Amino acid sequence: MSETESVRLRPRRIRVVCWGSAIALVVVFSLLATSLSGPTGDGYGTFQRGDQFAMIGLGVFGALGFLLFTRPRVEADARGVRVRNLVGSYELPWEVVRGVRFDRGAPWASLELHDDDLLPMMALQAADKELAVDGVRALRRLHQAHQARLAEGATGR
Repeated sequence: MSETESVRLRPRRIRVVCWGSAIALVVVFSLLATSLSGPTGDGYGTFQRGDQFAMIGLGVFGALGFLLFTRPRVEADARGVRVRNLVGSYELPWEVVRGVRFDRGAPWASLELHDDDLLPMMALQAADKELAVDGVRALRRLHQAHQARLAEGATGR
């Protein structure tokens, strides 16, 4: 394993679903906006151009909400690991990581830290199957390489 090896991981299936849903939502709200015209019923109100733009704006904001789920990412190299989840980002050196876990039935992998905390990595989702397993294996290789360098340094080789 070389010192320059790095790993970049992003979920695949959720990105496809979210982008498709976001596009569909904008299209549906745009079509609804074009159908808003004329009186609102028996009352005195009427739909105007501003109401149409507001509907399109609601579709865009909803689409941005869907795209928030495409944010998770994990990047790792010989120095450490950087995890970006839906909310929050973490940059950890390998020294604080005890192991990389992907428990049976868990929705995503997690980092087990030396202070007994678990840091979820939403970028490695069970729905991605082999892609997630390969990502966990790559992270474990990087962690083991770091542990081996620590052991070499301790023995003075």
